[in-house]
Amino acid sequence: MAAAAFFDMDLTLIAVNSGTAWVRHLRKKGELTRWGMVKALSWIARYKLALIDLHKLTEMLVEDQAGNPEQALRDECAAWVEREIAPHVYPAARDAIADHRARGHAVALLTSSSPYASEPVARTVGIDPADVLCTRLVVADGKFTGKVVPPVCASAGKITWAERWAAARGVDLAQSWFYTDSYNDLPMMERVGHPVAIHPDVRLRRHARKRGWPIRYWGEPQAAKRRPA
Repeated sequence: MAAAAFFDMDLTLIAVNSGTAWVRHLRKKGELTRWGMVKALSWIARYKLALIDLHKLTEMLVEDQAGNPEQALRDECAAWVEREIAPHVYPAARDAIADHRARGHAVALLTSSSPYASEPVARTVGIDPADVLCTRLVVADGKFTGKVVPPVCASAGKITWAERWAAARGVDLAQSWFYTDSYNDLPMMERVGHPVAIHPDVRLRRHARKRGWPIRYWGEPQAAKRRPA
């Protein structure tokens, strides 16, 4: 069977948390109150500390999208990613993707984000949108229903999405790689044969050292590379 390389998105492929960036984007547009922004950022911080059930939170947030047109969000996110997120891609992440491709490995983006943020990021780094494994929203007649396609692609949910994708492509997860910064991704890291911690959070760094997993730091994002001296 074939091998693959799975990449987390936030703080792994890109040097920012896209959820935080999106909250600030909505606040700048006036679509989010100051209190709404504070509440959203607190949810993100609690998720990073594994103090919140992301599955229930995602289902609650998606309910608010019911009736909204999918294409409008897709268009807005594409422009936002190009302007505010793409410059934060790590050049070393591009190099890692190229290296795996040169070795004949399939490459996939595996993220808890939605396709509206993750697919434009994937295109930026040369990953086919068909190989984006993420949290998907149910759409009917071009509008959101307020439901999530189960499971939410987070924590153990990432294993479900990865296994489905791997089975369809003849990929052996035991021969595959997974790159991430987050301790929340520990279930998927333990599912693959080659877990790699990328500038990991404190708990993941401690666990990676205990298990002997590689720890890598990918330097500055391309935005920093462009900054004039």
